[in-house]
Amino acid sequence: MISFLRGTVAHVGLSTAVIDLNGAGMSVNATPQTLSGLRTGEEGKLFTSLIVREDSLTLFGFASDDEREVFDVLLSVSGVGPRLALAVLAVHEPEAIRVAAHTGDSKTFTKVPGIGPKVAGRIVLELAGKLVPHGTAGAAAPATAAEAAWKPQVVAAMTSLGWSEKDATASIDKALADDPEVSFRGNVAEILRTTLRWLGQDGARAGNRVGSRG
Repeated sequence: MISFLRGTVAHVGLSTAVIDLNGAGMSVNATPQTLSGLRTGEEGKLFTSLIVREDSLTLFGFASDDEREVFDVLLSVSGVGPRLALAVLAVHEPEAIRVAAHTGDSKTFTKVPGIGPKVAGRIVLELAGKLVPHGTAGAAAPATAAEAAWKPQVVAAMTSLGWSEKDATASIDKALADDPEVSFRGNVAEILRTTLRWLGQDGARAGNRVGSRG
């Protein structure tokens, strides 16, 4: 695995840079923000992620190890390839992505070109628990205050996945009635997972979803 590149910057383009490593030019795909930090003829360093395909080997470069980590985690989401993951980092800082994933804020991801509500909902669902904001202590707020903060976000995530707002709200309430500790902790991603798990175990609720979409 190529963890990073350090060498003379031979070229900086709109979406790629070429790093000269002792006479060998390595082409690296990167965000405009990362490329703006490179200067032709000067030494540059990029953290990298190598994407291996049957017919290609493609390097993606990042200004920090944190950016690379977020990129690699985004690739774990079904339907999200390296180009789309890089587009997310072109729009949002790594910490903003961590916060959105941790809180289930799907609207943050719809600001990225190429990502609609359904894909955004899938991203927050599949990233739940995988990306945590730096410094998160995990302390829970009082239940009533926490609900005011998390409930609209969970409802928004579920409506982006196809449920009506009415069915989403009712399902959240009934799912958390079986597991009040989840509600007390106030973690949006955990609440979303708990509700979807409850829906999966309740055929009647799954039927309601289909009916609401028709």
